[in-house]
This record gives sequence, C-alpha cells and structure tokens, in this order.
Amino acid sequence: MLRNVVEHGIGDVARAAGVSTATVSRALRGLPNVTQATRMRVLAAAHELGYVGSPAAASLASGRTRTIGLLTPWVRRWYFANVVDGAERALRETNYDALLYRFEVSRGERRRVDPSVLRRRVDGILVVGLPMGSSEVDDLVALGQPLIFVGSGPPGHLTVRLDDKRAGREATEHLLALGHRRIGHVTGDVDAMSEWAPGADRRTGWRQAMRAAGLAPDEHVVVQGDFQVDASRAASTALLRAHPDLTAIFAASDEMAMGVVLAARDLGLRVPEELSVIGIDGHELGELIGLTTIAQPVQAQGTAAAQLLLAMITGRPAPDQVIFPTELVVRTSTAPPRPAAD
Repeated sequence: MLRNVVEHGIGDVARAAGVSTATVSRALRGLPNVTQATRMRVLAAAHELGYVGSPAAASLASGRTRTIGLLTPWVRRWYFANVVDGAERALRETNYDALLYRFEVSRGERRRVDPSVLRRRVDGILVVGLPMGSSEVDDLVALGQPLIFVGSGPPGHLTVRLDDKRAGREATEHLLALGHRRIGHVTGDVDAMSEWAPGADRRTGWRQAMRAAGLAPDEHVVVQGDFQVDASRAASTALLRAHPDLTAIFAASDEMAMGVVLAARDLGLRVPEELSVIGIDGHELGELIGLTTIAQPVQAQGTAAAQLLLAMITGRPAPDQVIFPTELVVRTSTAPPRPAAD
C-alpha cells in the first residue's frame, strides 16, 4: 500500500509544542535554558511528527555556523594528518564541520593568513602547527572567536602541545646515559615567521642536556632537516662526512630520524653499532625500523583541542595551556657508543 509522506520542519514542531523554533533547537540539542517540561513537550511533538533536526536548521536557530576554521601548513605529513584526524573525529561527534585552510610553508615563505575569509563563517579557530607572525595572530584574535593553537603557539594563547624543550632534553639525555658524548642534531627550524616553533625548542633542549652533562654544545654538528625524510637524509649525509667522530644523532622528529638512518646506510655505517639515532613523535613506521623515540599522543592532541574549542564556544572557561605527556620508547636504534680505536 502506498503512503503519503509529509516532511515536517522545525516550524511544525514549534507550532505543535507551542514554543519558538529557537526553543525547539535548544531542546533537541540538549542545551541549557530549557525546562524539563518544555523539553519533553518538544520531544513528544518531534516524535509525533517524525521530525529529525538538521545541522542547518540548528544553526539558523542558534546563530552559529557549526563550523570550525582549521588552519595548517600541511595535511599529508604524519603529524598534521593525525592532529587533523583527531580534531575532525571530535567535531563530527557534535555535528560540527571543519573548514580547512592550508598555508604551505616553504623556506619561511607562504601566503599571509587573511582573517576576512573566516568572518561569519566559523564559530572558532584551530591553528595546527602553523608558524605565524604577531600581526597575523592579532588579526585572528580581532575576529572575537575562540582560538586554540595545536603543536606550537605564541605566548599568552591557549596551546595544546607537548613540552618540546623537555622532549629535546630527554632524547639527548638518553644518548648521554648510554655514554655518547659527540651527539649531532638534525633540527627543523625552517621558518623565520615566528620564534615559537617545536624545532627551536627541541634544539634548546639538546643544548640544555649537553650543558648539564658538562659538554659545550657544538653548533657545527647541527643541520637543517626541514622535518622531512629526504631533506634530513641529505643533511645527515653531509654532517656525518664532515664529522665522522659523531657516535649519535638526535633528530627533532621521527621522519628526520628515518632520514638519518638512511644516510648512515648510504655511508656504510651500522645503526646502532656505529651510530645511535633517536627521534621524537612515535611515528607508526618507527616500530618497523626499530627507531628509539620520544613518543607523543598526536591524535589525542587534535581531539582535545577540538573538544576544548567546542567548550569555549558554549561559554565554558578554558585552561591557559594543555601539555601532553611524552614517553621514551627504547628500540634497537640506540646503544652504547663503539669503543674508541687504539
């Protein structure tokens, strides 16, 4: 038997329940400022009419876009992809969307962040690992939207991250505890747009650990790896050729550490017998090659940042900082240094 199907909208539910459409939206979404009696009346009317609220209708009633602006330099690199995935999962659970803006950084150059493209289009902003100048940060703040940085952020702004200086110290201290004294470093300071960047802080951690061990940090054994495998491989090859006395290298990311391992192989050096290598991240491929690392929960940072932003949108207070813990994962890429030749 054929049935006539009538689609009812939020206005029909409001009329049936004797309330405004805004009240219907708040009641169906479980928001405050709705009495229990009114909420039950709205739910009953919606059930009777077979109404299922849409995100668009809820947005019209609440005045929100139910969209988050997500600014990042890359979406395919491991760290960024995992943070974005964690954030998007949290947003989907609350029927929020992410409006992605990619600002690829190349040797300190990229297009400037234009805040006008976000105005009236988003309810909040997540900045994932994007180095920004102070004027750009000020422009985002001027939008009046909740704003959170992930991975690194300017002082005075809510940032979800790990303690990069501490991570750099812990990685270097692991090598020092094994007996290494000539420790090179592959950094990732590719941009000149901001002073706050994980690569810079991890390099500071390397320096601090060396000094604490009574060793003067040798800036001649620091090379630029651009947070990429290929760039690190090339830079590490040159470094090991110029300084064959190095017994260990700390790379500021696992992908750069993988480049170091490839460089050692290219030069006929055995890891860890002739060269120990440690990175930072906890990259899935690290386990396959036995890479020792300072692991961080990357997806969890994206999830936490999105949840915090959603809470801020509803007026809840936010912390000053969220620092995630790290874990030293020892595998087969680090060992005591080879005995000195007679």
